[in-house]
Amino acid sequence: MKILVVNCGSSSLKYQLIDMDDYKVLANGKCDKIGVKSINMPFIEYKGVGEKVIQELDLPNHTVAFEEVVRYLTDSEIGVIKDLGEIDAIGHRFVHGGSEFTKSVIVTDDVLEVCKKYIEYAPIHNPANLQGIEACRKIMPEIPQALVFDTAFHTTIPEHAALYAIPYEYYEKYGIKKYGFHGTSHKYITESAAKKLGKDISELNIISCHLGNGSSVAAVKGGKSVDTSMGLTPLEGLIMGTRSGDLDPAVLEFVMKKEGITIEEMINILNKKSGMLGISGITGDVRDLKQLVSEGNERAKLALDMFAYKVRKTIGSYMVVLGHVDAIIFTGGIGEYNPQLVEQIVSGLEEFGIEYNNPDSKIKVMVIPTNEELKIAEETMELVK
Repeated sequence: MKILVVNCGSSSLKYQLIDMDDYKVLANGKCDKIGVKSINMPFIEYKGVGEKVIQELDLPNHTVAFEEVVRYLTDSEIGVIKDLGEIDAIGHRFVHGGSEFTKSVIVTDDVLEVCKKYIEYAPIHNPANLQGIEACRKIMPEIPQALVFDTAFHTTIPEHAALYAIPYEYYEKYGIKKYGFHGTSHKYITESAAKKLGKDISELNIISCHLGNGSSVAAVKGGKSVDTSMGLTPLEGLIMGTRSGDLDPAVLEFVMKKEGITIEEMINILNKKSGMLGISGITGDVRDLKQLVSEGNERAKLALDMFAYKVRKTIGSYMVVLGHVDAIIFTGGIGEYNPQLVEQIVSGLEEFGIEYNNPDSKIKVMVIPTNEELKIAEETMELVK
């Protein structure tokens, strides 16, 4: 069975075509910087037959990006399939399933209608996820598709950690609580950490740091999520590429009155014009920020310093939540490829038994590449069967 996994992030589209008979990845790659203001061009990366191909091109949205993926998969020279009929199923990462989707489901018109209700909870991601689904349905209408929800892993967060201190009726009426995100990644990291540490997953306590354009940290106790930094929407928590993360709610009213803007405009600012982009004034991409820092840009340095501080602060709070911590795991685009930033994040935690790049560290600091696509493929295969 060949399954195409489509993982649309806020500014990226990762994909893998996997032969589930032997778990062989036939082709994989990503489209990056989709619709992002950057000093470098967006690009598609593809590895199928032959050498890896990287091509710069305009990627204004996820629909265009998916069309490029299909073009490469079926290319007569470097493609891995002759036509789309060779694909048996498509698995999609879907960010917010609300209270109605706690497990993966097959895509139907009714399912998509329910999913659209949760756009307001994840205004950056859910539209991107839906674009990918609609593009696939248009080009491959006969192929079954599945949705694997980011929120599912965090359904084990206890009520005292999930609810907000606002009138309880808002939870009863509107389901307002912490849902958490990046669940597929945190789940994969938890399982991988258990294997690497030689521990039964039921006895494993880790802090999982998924750091990318969107970032979240999860406290995992006995293999289950007990707290996470993102909340009702992916806006809560860490400082991110373009998202503000935590802030005093009164800031919204203050800025809205001063600037004469609507709540919709304010939320758009918090989601798309804040975070490291807001601080630097140029970009929220860590790769670009590092380049700017090397050129002496002080605000780019400030953006990275603020990001590292917030991650470190969150790690510290989750150490208290867990009591005993076996390891702190870094993953995602930032976590996997920026050792200096990871070192900056954990710097100063030596008194707690955390030492970067030291095999004797009491609490292990590990980098484990995530593989959300494999988890999505496995769940898609089970649903289709």
